[in-house]
Amino acid sequence: MPRPIRNLATAGLVGVLLATTAVAPATAAPTTIGGGTASVAHRTSLAERLRVDRVPTPTLDWYECYEYAECATVRLPLDYDNPKGATTEIAVLRVKARDQQRKIGSLFLNPGGPGGSGTSIALAAPNFLGDELLDRFDIVGVDPRGVNASDQVKCFTSVKEQTRAYEGTNLAFPYTKAEEKAYVAASIRMGRACSTTGRPLSGAMSTAEVARDMDVLRRAVGDKKLTYLGFSYGSILGQYYANIFPDRVRALVIDGVLDPTAWVGTGAAGNVLQEGRLRSAQGAYQALREILKRCKAVGVAACPLAAGDPVALFELVAKRLKANPLVVEDPDFGEFTITYADFIGAILSGLYGPYGYYDVAYITYELLVLTDPAAAEATRERVRGSVRQRAAGAREQARAYDFPYDNGLETFLGVDCTDANHPKDAGSWPARAARADRRDPYFGRIWAWATSPCARDTWTVRDEDRYTGPFNRRTHHPVLVVGNYWDPATNYNGAVASARLLPNSRLLASDNWGHTAYGTSACATGTIDAYLLRLTLPKKGKVCHGDVQPFEELPEPEAAVRADTSKSDLAARGMPRPGEPKQLPPVVAPLPAVGTLTVR
Repeated sequence: MPRPIRNLATAGLVGVLLATTAVAPATAAPTTIGGGTASVAHRTSLAERLRVDRVPTPTLDWYECYEYAECATVRLPLDYDNPKGATTEIAVLRVKARDQQRKIGSLFLNPGGPGGSGTSIALAAPNFLGDELLDRFDIVGVDPRGVNASDQVKCFTSVKEQTRAYEGTNLAFPYTKAEEKAYVAASIRMGRACSTTGRPLSGAMSTAEVARDMDVLRRAVGDKKLTYLGFSYGSILGQYYANIFPDRVRALVIDGVLDPTAWVGTGAAGNVLQEGRLRSAQGAYQALREILKRCKAVGVAACPLAAGDPVALFELVAKRLKANPLVVEDPDFGEFTITYADFIGAILSGLYGPYGYYDVAYITYELLVLTDPAAAEATRERVRGSVRQRAAGAREQARAYDFPYDNGLETFLGVDCTDANHPKDAGSWPARAARADRRDPYFGRIWAWATSPCARDTWTVRDEDRYTGPFNRRTHHPVLVVGNYWDPATNYNGAVASARLLPNSRLLASDNWGHTAYGTSACATGTIDAYLLRLTLPKKGKVCHGDVQPFEELPEPEAAVRADTSKSDLAARGMPRPGEPKQLPPVVAPLPAVGTLTVR
């Protein structure tokens, strides 16, 4: 929303128009969609046109980088109401289309988060995007403001200060009273630091600002309209762009979809936890219950929990770990402790992938054995070795806030806390998280605590130009909304709600497992590619069948692996050849971190 103008005499015509037209209804213009049916698209509002279109189209001074890509940086307004004022540097990377003569344009990617690196997913794109997309589009990734290679948000002056502030948060989620007290205190420290030291960038990272940046960069790469594929939180960025710039959409696909009205939480909903609106935990619990149900059906040869009632055995492990964390001796690392939060964090982490059923079955079985004093020692020792291996992998992946400064959590918060409305008091989170866990067992707490630093009384920096709706604008071309029945992070209901909101959209459902659908079947991948390439929509009601289904096949070591995002590793391997096997997109889930005992 535009800022109040105190002095109209000095504000100028543009300022007066911004102040008086921001809420005026957008006008409409006729257009034609891919199927040839006449439609009416809303136009970009006058307020947004005055904000964004008066920014000169920047020249991207591309240079070769990472062996097969090109990089550039550009300075864009920190505040689009003041385009000649302070700026922030934005990093851009592209992998050029392999067939430049037949190039359609640029395909912008976003991996999610918030806080995921667009430049990293663009560099990884040849490993997961369909070959025809790679032939016909320049693949473009943008690091959102505050993130990765763009000017970074920093809420603390040093790693030491950051480490001390984060004390008490190095766990999947708090469960005991002492843990909750420490987590609330750390959340308050984080919120206050980002609202002071993190400024001005922490107050200018809202999704609306990123959408405005993307529109300027769309012009910079020479595209008249935007072609976009966004995963997870990238669905929020896509929907913001579609509603702020509805007449500038060529093809827009969102996969793993969050309901934007639930994301923002206007009115009374702003006093409800964001998790209570999005219900990510509900999606995770439904996926877990379905896996345990199928476990019983396939029998003990495929799922060791089938020897009893898998649902009851899972709950038994949870109760045992709540009562007494498991201490495991390791000859190389000494002893380590597995808590209830570690267990649930590991299960949620496993559910993000197509082979999550394997983690559910075997992590639960291993902990069932190790927490049972009556289990045979030979069985305990065999299982203990497997758990040691998992824990060693977790230690290697564990987040350590050490040199250099890691702002990953701050980028997540800088967007979510600024975009959305959250309850006032951080001290209310323990009770709210407990209620979330009663509503959606096991996973309510982990999702609820993700936003505790966003409490309004402690996160006080605001972006006055954030966008809070409407989210029902008719776009120039349709939006393809892709939802996965068993997604543990972006509840399928979010895709249904978003498709209902957007009058010019089409819902594609998938029954695959894991987070997002692209790459999980020829059906999902081919349907998305066909729309991006030819604007061909799937038939209404289409449902894709995931290639991997629980307990139907054993996981292979390299199967269903997400593409690497290490730029140095990608550069060392070089551009994959056409026809090489594809991996899954490196999606960044809308959760800052979870504990894990998974090997993958």
